[in-house]
Amino acid sequence: MAEAVLEVDRVSKRYGEVVALDGMTFDVRAGELFGFVGSNGAGKTTAMRIALGVLAADSGEVRWNGAPITFETRRRIGYMPEERGLYPRMKVLDQLVYLAELHGVATNAAHRSAEDWIARLGLRDRRGDEVQRLSLGNQQRVQLAAALVHAPEVLVLDEPFSGLDPVAVDVMSGVLREQAARGVPVVFSSHQLDLVERLCDRVGIVRSGTMVASGSVDELRAGGPARLVVDAPLARSGWADHLPGVRSASTAAGRTVLEVEPGVDDQAVLHAALGTGPVHEFSRQRASLAELFRSVVTEESAA
Repeated sequence: MAEAVLEVDRVSKRYGEVVALDGMTFDVRAGELFGFVGSNGAGKTTAMRIALGVLAADSGEVRWNGAPITFETRRRIGYMPEERGLYPRMKVLDQLVYLAELHGVATNAAHRSAEDWIARLGLRDRRGDEVQRLSLGNQQRVQLAAALVHAPEVLVLDEPFSGLDPVAVDVMSGVLREQAARGVPVVFSSHQLDLVERLCDRVGIVRSGTMVASGSVDELRAGGPARLVVDAPLARSGWADHLPGVRSASTAAGRTVLEVEPGVDDQAVLHAALGTGPVHEFSRQRASLAELFRSVVTEESAA
């Protein structure tokens, strides 16, 4: 296995009869942004906590650079929990310096790094404020600075975009890209699938504690259902229902989105559409990441 890879290898975790993780397996490579998505309770946070050593796995292993995670390794990981992990009555600068020192950074270097991240994240005017006096968005920025202040070799972020306004989302996105560009493996969970689709090199979809799909956004979309968009303004609802391997996904104002099974002849669909009158549009469309995610959740609910 190449260097600078975070590996989660067949990790399982149970709480009594509840299966939190069931053979969870994925890796995050150097310089890669890996999006970790799934419904609430799918196991994302549990997997992250095990990777950090906050929880112990029942079986399986987490490795960094091919070796099991140790206490020393954890000091080189930057972690941003979904819940606030800050001291509410501690001032922003003091808190960041203290957290950097806990990761083994010398005091002077800790001060320099804290000041740099305070400036980078637009918190200079708040550096002397207690965390509890900050807005939720600024608290989220401090939480990110806390994950970065010790120059980590790996970043593990749980819902980092939660509660951020669009400007702060842009700032956060820029920081994550910057970290990946310097070779840091970055894994983050998010329910904001448009951001995941836009930012990530690869995405993993989690269901019931198992990784059910993983790959680049293009690879995942290519594996989703093929769709045809047909704009036939005179067509009646259900005009394509008789075609084998074709299902209407949506219809609005004469514009129909059809899901087609592999092997279906596009020309047969076009012929049927022309039979209803003029056709203004006939094109292929791949499912978005959000649509793929909904498909996975639907399968889980049905199961």
